[in-house]
Amino acid sequence: MELPPSGDIAIVVAGALAAGFVNGLSGTGYALVALGFWLQAMSPLTAAPLTALCGVAGHVQSLPRIWSGVRWPRLWPMLAAGIVGVPVGTMLLEHVRPDPLKIGVGVLLVFYSAWMAFVRRPPVITRGGRTADAAVGFTGGVMGGMASLSGPAPAIWAQLRGFGKDEQRGVNQPFNMSILLLALLSAGIAGFLDRTFLVWAAISLPTTLIGARLGLALYGRVNDAQFRQIVLVLLVVSGATLIGSSLR
Repeated sequence: MELPPSGDIAIVVAGALAAGFVNGLSGTGYALVALGFWLQAMSPLTAAPLTALCGVAGHVQSLPRIWSGVRWPRLWPMLAAGIVGVPVGTMLLEHVRPDPLKIGVGVLLVFYSAWMAFVRRPPVITRGGRTADAAVGFTGGVMGGMASLSGPAPAIWAQLRGFGKDEQRGVNQPFNMSILLLALLSAGIAGFLDRTFLVWAAISLPTTLIGARLGLALYGRVNDAQFRQIVLVLLVVSGATLIGSSLR
């Protein structure tokens, strides 16, 4: 089996290491970081399931570390609704233009993060219960099926609920892992996991796990306030990336 050019391999390895680190540190953001690198070296049909595979692997590696933050009564409504939302988002692909959608989400992320960064006492939403949690999960699932954007909705909602860093990871990580796994299974059924995918998987998967391990080590050294700032910065970068890629 012929290997890709060395320049492409370097780009993919760098993307896997950076995305794995961000994912290990924050529990979200793998696809947005990795795709910025990988789409320079491979087609979207290969890059999309590859981000799902590596994202799931990174989540599985760090799951034991954040398991204490998982609150199943809080997570299940979001997770169940998110799984339902994925095929809905996939069906909407034929009726929604992706670039305007990404620009809108990007603008929302940038304004939300800027606002939260300057608020001394961030708002905490206590009402709505499981119905509100399920609505956010459904939104994340739809956005995941439509544009691979399952992470922003639960990340923002966990902050607005006033969760600490372990509780935020306990919501974001299992949610994103499940949505990515469903996306990977869908790609397999569609026949996208070909020989090219397997070559890139063999190259990027080990590097992803190394990056995730480094990010997880740093996660253990930050407090709740620092983690909140890290997530806000990640959301700003994600929003700017979405806007920039859509305008191009």
